[in-house]
Amino acid sequence: MLLSCAPWPSWAQSPEAATVVGAGQVVASGTVPDEATRVAILTRLREVYGSDRVVDQLALGPVVAPPQWSQYVHRLLGPQLKQVRHGQLVVQGQTVELKGEVPNELVRQEVVSQLATSLNPTYTVRNGLRVAVREQEVVDKTLANRIIEFEPGSAVLRPEGALILDELAKALLTLGERRVEVIGHTDAQGSRASNVALSLARAQAVKSYLVGRGLDNERIATSGMGPDQPVADNLTEQGRARNRRIEFRVGS
Repeated sequence: MLLSCAPWPSWAQSPEAATVVGAGQVVASGTVPDEATRVAILTRLREVYGSDRVVDQLALGPVVAPPQWSQYVHRLLGPQLKQVRHGQLVVQGQTVELKGEVPNELVRQEVVSQLATSLNPTYTVRNGLRVAVREQEVVDKTLANRIIEFEPGSAVLRPEGALILDELAKALLTLGERRVEVIGHTDAQGSRASNVALSLARAQAVKSYLVGRGLDNERIATSGMGPDQPVADNLTEQGRARNRRIEFRVGS
């Protein structure tokens, strides 16, 4: 899940703070107005997800927050968010938008209701949650947390990566006309522009491989996120290896 928490900006700039949640990790990054806010957000995340899963990448900057903004963000970062997969919670001033997948309609309504009741009437909550498709589980089980590997700095698949895609192609062929988005991610080394380009090239290479294994070209979309959605700390080699990944999302 990507949780973007942005106070009102000062006249000089428009920074933002983000918390990325995924693959067992919670990475808090971006800009917050003061040390107390930074500590409050990190403390709350550690309460909800566990200290060993939270990575601190928050910075301080000249931003202006609405009254009691930190307290309201604290309320939003509750256990209910653990029910959301592939999600994004954006808090922009007094507007809250939640996207992602939940297991059923009842959970969808409950999560948004809990968010709304934790805020005062000056906040607006936009519900972008959707009920997860069962087919996503087929893809996730086939991948089994394995990483599609490429040659260093290129979009050339390694043999190990191709073998995983062979298995995945068979699984995807069982999903009928479901669309699939292939999303490339990189670590944070090098320039952001080059990493975004590389992540897209790798996603397109995966699409080409799957099409070559019998999937309909029109069923597969591609995108490249570069280093913007890490699932681990980029300060370690192990973390960077986890961030260099291909993600598959099943749609309608």
